[in-house]
Amino acid sequence: MFTGIVRERGRVLAVEPNKAGIQLRIEAAATARDAAPGDSVAVAGCCLTVTSAVGRALQFDAVPETVARTNLGRLERGTEVNLEPALRAGEPLGGHFVQGHVDGTARVEALEPEGGGVRLRLALESGLLRYCVEKGSLAVDGVSLTIAALHDDAVELALVPFTLEHTTLGKLAPDDQVNIEVDLLAKYAERLARA
Repeated sequence: MFTGIVRERGRVLAVEPNKAGIQLRIEAAATARDAAPGDSVAVAGCCLTVTSAVGRALQFDAVPETVARTNLGRLERGTEVNLEPALRAGEPLGGHFVQGHVDGTARVEALEPEGGGVRLRLALESGLLRYCVEKGSLAVDGVSLTIAALHDDAVELALVPFTLEHTTLGKLAPDDQVNIEVDLLAKYAERLARA
């Protein structure tokens, strides 16, 4: 379980295809210092298991299902990614409940300056959009955000200066692909309502 509060930006050292999918090596001094094999870390919002933590580097494997649903397969050496170690008992829940189970990707449509921040517009498939409500939660590349506006084919999110400075969202450009995890509670509510 995660909160969507990014603890560190890591830098991709390698993305290597293998029989199991891809292997990622990420430089992240603070996260690597406290990590051990078997730990869960959200990488760009995707829950991955640490397979190695040596020095300043972490290693992960991503299976084909993960590669198909996320933007991890598009990562290149030098790319920055948002990182969040799993929530530990007693730590504050500053964002919202995030599983690290990415539902799909969205395309950046626009970024418009707004006050000291930015208004981000994401094109979402209807299968993801149906779980979104105005003022509801959405995880974008692992960052817990509040939906500021809802449209027939998109959502808008207001990014504050702190988020722009401390996460990878400050480097987004139109047509970039971001990982999306919709609100867990919305998915459960839909399933229960069907029953």
